[in-house]
Amino acid sequence: MVKKLTEKTDYIGVFDSGVGGISVLRELVACMPNERFLYFGDSANAPYGTKPKEQICQLALNNAKLLMGYNVKAIVVACNTATAVAIDLLRQTYPDTIIIGIEPAIKPAVQRFPNGTLAIMATPATLQGEKLQRLMAQNPHSNLVKIPAPGMVELVEAGLSDSPQMDAFLHNLLDPYAGRLDGLILGCTHYPFAVRSIRRVLGEQTVLFDGGAGTARETRRRLAEKDLLSQGKGEVVIINSSADKSVMQLCNTLLTEDHHG
Repeated sequence: MVKKLTEKTDYIGVFDSGVGGISVLRELVACMPNERFLYFGDSANAPYGTKPKEQICQLALNNAKLLMGYNVKAIVVACNTATAVAIDLLRQTYPDTIIIGIEPAIKPAVQRFPNGTLAIMATPATLQGEKLQRLMAQNPHSNLVKIPAPGMVELVEAGLSDSPQMDAFLHNLLDPYAGRLDGLILGCTHYPFAVRSIRRVLGEQTVLFDGGAGTARETRRRLAEKDLLSQGKGEVVIINSSADKSVMQLCNTLLTEDHHG
């Protein structure tokens, strides 16, 4: 449940299909420590990435409506799948609200390795989306491999980001690419929590890219543009659609622990 919030708030609303968007929330807090964040994770309906487009759109609309009910000053869609499928619909529905999405970090990866071997690992819905196709067209690269990873979100949601189960899943998925990739683009906000497992499988020589920091910088820029940045005391409120108490415990763990060491 949400702790009591004032009727008019200056919260930045953040939502994801579950706990994965906390990787973006961490970047937002680091970038804007004076802001107040209201994070909604829809773990009861996770994952989004294997659902039909119409269902993803409806879930995203439901999440935005919930956050708008708290008079948030902006919404960050901290979910690659929801951004890929529903960001245009959300902006049409709430034209007066700042709505920021997250994109796979293709541009910095291509800039870093213009002639290298790159792969993007994401949910099927993200890989099939028009948004990714446009992003790839804007950053052409002759050797960009798509790696769908259905099932990985469920492992993160179960608290198994750094576990033998995750290692086994990633070995099955990524062993053909071990030693061959210059960079791996993490195209789902759940995936940064599995960085240790990914590195065990691919090795330290593969550079990992995710879009969380860029999303945080864009959010700060958009808020500054509207003179909406806060100078107050920072705060994070987390709510979730799941009634399972362990989900909230996992949220707090993911928010505070170092997952990149």
